[in-house]
Amino acid sequence: MKFIKILTVLCTLLAFSNAKTFAQDAPIFKIRATVLGPDKKPIVGATVSCSAEGSQTTTTDEQGTFTIAVPSDEVLSVSAKGYKTYHVTVIKPIVEIRMQVGQEADFVRLPFRDVEKRDLMSGVSQVDAKELLDKNYFTFPLDGMDALVPGFNGNSNWGMGSYLFMIDGVPRELGNVAPTEIDQIVFLKGAHAVALYGSRAAKGVVNIITKRGKSGSNTLNLRVNSGINLPKSYPKFLGSGEYMTLYNEARKNDGLTPLYSENEIFNFSSGRNPYRYPNVDFYSPEYLSSSFGRHDATAEITGGNERVKYYTNIGYSTQGSLLNFGESKNNNSSDRLNFRGNIDVNLNEFISLNADAAAIFNTGRGVNTNHWNNAATIRPNRFSPLIPIDLVEKDDVASQILLQNSNNIIDGKYFLGGTQLDQTNGIATTYAGGNNQNANRQFQFNTGIKADLRNVLEGLSFKTNFSVDYATSYTLAYNYTYATFAPTWNNYSGTDLISNLTVYGQDTRSGTQNVSNNTYRQTIAFSGQLNYDKTIGEKHNFSTILLANGFQQSASAVYHRTSNANLGFLASYNFDHKYYLDFSAAYVVSAKLPEANRAALSPSLSLGWRIGQESFLKNSSVVDDLKLTASASILNTDLDINEYYLYQGIYSNLGDWYGWKDGTGFQSTVSRRGDNPNMVFPQRQELTFGIEGSFFKKLLTLNTSFFYNKIKGNIIQSNVLFPNYFQTGQPGGFLYSSFIPYVNYNEDERIGFDFGVNVNKRVGELNMSLGLNGTYYDTKATKRAEIYEDAYQNRQGKALDAMWGLQNLGFFQDQSDIQNSPSQQALGLVKPGDIKYKDQNGDGIINQRDEVFLGKGGFFGAPMTIGVNFTAQWKKLTFFALGTGRFGANAMRQGSYFWVSGENKYSEVVRNRWTEATKETATYPRLSTLAGTNNFRPSDFWLYKTDRFDLTKVQISYDLTSLLKTKSLVKEFGIYVNGFNLLTVSSQREILELNVGSSPQTRLFNLGVKALF
Repeated sequence: MKFIKILTVLCTLLAFSNAKTFAQDAPIFKIRATVLGPDKKPIVGATVSCSAEGSQTTTTDEQGTFTIAVPSDEVLSVSAKGYKTYHVTVIKPIVEIRMQVGQEADFVRLPFRDVEKRDLMSGVSQVDAKELLDKNYFTFPLDGMDALVPGFNGNSNWGMGSYLFMIDGVPRELGNVAPTEIDQIVFLKGAHAVALYGSRAAKGVVNIITKRGKSGSNTLNLRVNSGINLPKSYPKFLGSGEYMTLYNEARKNDGLTPLYSENEIFNFSSGRNPYRYPNVDFYSPEYLSSSFGRHDATAEITGGNERVKYYTNIGYSTQGSLLNFGESKNNNSSDRLNFRGNIDVNLNEFISLNADAAAIFNTGRGVNTNHWNNAATIRPNRFSPLIPIDLVEKDDVASQILLQNSNNIIDGKYFLGGTQLDQTNGIATTYAGGNNQNANRQFQFNTGIKADLRNVLEGLSFKTNFSVDYATSYTLAYNYTYATFAPTWNNYSGTDLISNLTVYGQDTRSGTQNVSNNTYRQTIAFSGQLNYDKTIGEKHNFSTILLANGFQQSASAVYHRTSNANLGFLASYNFDHKYYLDFSAAYVVSAKLPEANRAALSPSLSLGWRIGQESFLKNSSVVDDLKLTASASILNTDLDINEYYLYQGIYSNLGDWYGWKDGTGFQSTVSRRGDNPNMVFPQRQELTFGIEGSFFKKLLTLNTSFFYNKIKGNIIQSNVLFPNYFQTGQPGGFLYSSFIPYVNYNEDERIGFDFGVNVNKRVGELNMSLGLNGTYYDTKATKRAEIYEDAYQNRQGKALDAMWGLQNLGFFQDQSDIQNSPSQQALGLVKPGDIKYKDQNGDGIINQRDEVFLGKGGFFGAPMTIGVNFTAQWKKLTFFALGTGRFGANAMRQGSYFWVSGENKYSEVVRNRWTEATKETATYPRLSTLAGTNNFRPSDFWLYKTDRFDLTKVQISYDLTSLLKTKSLVKEFGIYVNGFNLLTVSSQREILELNVGSSPQTRLFNLGVKALF
């Protein structure tokens, strides 16, 4: 913490100490110079500025020329979009400036190197977060990225499952970085793109690169946002009267007598006395606000010169809660305070270093109960949470004394209600049960050294990075107990009064703060590399990397640390940026494998051809540029080996067992699994092909990748692969002993493509850009160890996230229908109104053997993702919109909201239940107070498609800079309004927008202001 404060103060002091005024004794150079690009053509509209305070900023004219007065020894900066900013200390007049292609805009951060965009192979996508933030304020680092990045669907890259998330090349949590801190977000999808990261990166990588300081004048960038969240929808549960009526119906269906009388149902339905006949709605304004706020503020300070550059980011965000009663009124769901700072120092022309630090403090305040879970489970007629004191008879002295001694009289007029079965409840706990505070602290430190070794060999350099992260979390809570009171009601001449109170529990407040849920995590990462970069004859470009890389994470309550260590090698060559050849390899090591097999080589080969530069296309009026790429890779990975020592056999003590002589108490040792000294790494084997091009004078750009990969040798333990005498049992099915080992066997396959298409058009003063990004992939289990009696149940050949269940034939209409259908007794007792299933194998019995493939789930995300983004800019006004479509996945309507049985709370879905009167139109099975095992199981009856299109973002921004009179102080000033999660278009929209047992989905409407000083 002290280090963060010192770094922040240092950076702030540097910001102001580097600002200079024209010294009276310093010579002034009046410079007139021409700015040229690498092709020696003039650059029009380049910005030219000086670091000295009071100096003017100018731009180049149509000949690329500018004139400016610069004091001696000051830094002159020239910048233009698409070019690297040029910095020079003025010690003599300058007549010509030669710009280079911009590293900030045109280089992409790949593992351990920066590569020009034009030289990228397929399977890599990059987002310029700084540029995106100017038109699209977002609150979460990956918010909307599935609409901007082909191949990424929010859950995975190319459907591979959970990717490795990194910040500045170090494995870190997504919440460790805010959008304002980000420079680039790089999505590494192809196996060749992640090979140098080693085993843990085998399912893809999302690497966030944070901002760094730049040479030039000191700047202060401020951004403030204030927004309001509005819930999209709430679950719809039935009120007391309707619930009680239908519960009686459920009992009747089960052959039981009604529980509630008609008079009771009338009283609960009438609402005449909600304290005696409660109808509790957890989603009512009594407990929830109609909205809650979200606010954040960020300050960025950056600057420096050719010797020292620095960057500091200080941010704070807070978000409220919908809960608006009791202790919850004082709570925020989250507060986040972050500090990030870095400094880059050129010690001399050969050696430079960097030092980075970040601290993130997250705090959430809440109550000692889960309101949303209570709202989904507690029936509305159970109890009245609050009861007015004035309903207690004045002559009931005993009850009056109980209330006078209570510590929890709410608002001076209510006491906490309860029953013998509900001696505590969530609402009472929110009022009187205390509160808690969840704290999470993250500290991150990076340092690195770069050495130019050109004195040893031209083009040779060395680079090393070292980082240490600490994360801790804990919960501080005041846990109070409280008394609830069960009233005894009487009616006097039509007036309900309480004649007696029964107390449950007691009020205690110890004042002791309890500490729990203590966790910690430490990450140590290191990399060291030798680089050789050389251009021979202006056309032969060589790049070589030799590296050692690794990280290790230790966490509380986890015995083994998570480790990733590998050596790496990269050799890259291109001829005139036209023909490409890249070879990379990682030598990976894993402690999860037998000692003889713990190391393996992961090679990758990539080829590229910029066919658009060939003579037959170079002067084409259609093709501006066109590049073809291909890659082949084999990655060895232990990512899906869930435990250590799986290669070893295990023997355990079974306890008392039979011996060879009389008596008891003999100990026995049994085998639980066998040894497998031949266990090896599972492999990701992959082929990719890419096409990238620009057409019609950059009107249209295209980037697409085709991929095929196979995960080979996944580790399983299966008795199908071994003789039956490898395991023994005893009557009753109890597994006694097994010698079956874990082996490499299962294989998975993925095939698909992604694409990104952008159309850019200018009409008068209106600039428009339309982007379309998409991903489609198909998964398949190509090899499985399985023996099913019926081939249609084989998992081999089906999707990896396949959904399995019974196929329904509607409802049983009467007892005759049940008798003339295959028996379903294995699934539970059935009656008319229950779901009838298809007998797939014709054996006359419905059981698990009749389960079939129902469709693809969404475990890896929807198979098809389509993203649309649109930008329109007219003068100072910018409009931006973002939409995402997801298609091809399925889900089950399940959970207590849809599977209503036993004592569950009833939701609106039961209104369409089966009865004798509605048997022709019913869409829900009969009600029952039993478990409902026949009806509530996976089947296509509950299946629905999750196809949807979401309008996820609309933002309107306006640049007010030209209206400012004090432009020398405020260089830029803008305002914007935006909306998040605005609209969902789907036939299943109500289900997709529904959260049961958790806080609701919301729309966020935000107003933001940004200023650059």
